[in-house]
Amino acid sequence: MADGTTETSGDPVAEDDLLLQQQLCFALTVASRRVVGAYKPVLDKLGLTHPQYLVMLCLWESSPRSVRDISEALAQEPATISPLLRRLETAGLITRQRMEGNERTLDVRLTPNGESLRQQAAEVPGAMMARLGLSRDQVGQLHASMMDLIAATRTATEAAPRR
Repeated sequence: MADGTTETSGDPVAEDDLLLQQQLCFALTVASRRVVGAYKPVLDKLGLTHPQYLVMLCLWESSPRSVRDISEALAQEPATISPLLRRLETAGLITRQRMEGNERTLDVRLTPNGESLRQQAAEVPGAMMARLGLSRDQVGQLHASMMDLIAATRTATEAAPRR
């Protein structure tokens, strides 16, 4: 084509499609690192890392929860969640106990300290909007876009042939 694009399966391909700055994966990786980094000083005041904060958010929504339920909510493998739970238990924020009647299921519950930490954590969203210079509407739009992207990747993953 005269404008520097070619046709591949009906979609035009621009010459700059392989530039690093054009890659969605690059933008998401950098944005994720920087946003999580911006959370660090805010979460340090709570004594939590970002992954621990996400686990606590799950438990503040509903406690008790099984490890499997937490891992599904966070889209993480249980093996990734387990070390976080051990550290949160050591910090006195949660307990982990075998479910009565089902020894294979581990119930995770908030302790009174874990429950009271929620009051301090209620300030995190506002603090993060201020740190990032974003309005509640902007955060909502970004969140909706990311949730759409998560859904699209789920669809793409399910449609991909397995090897």
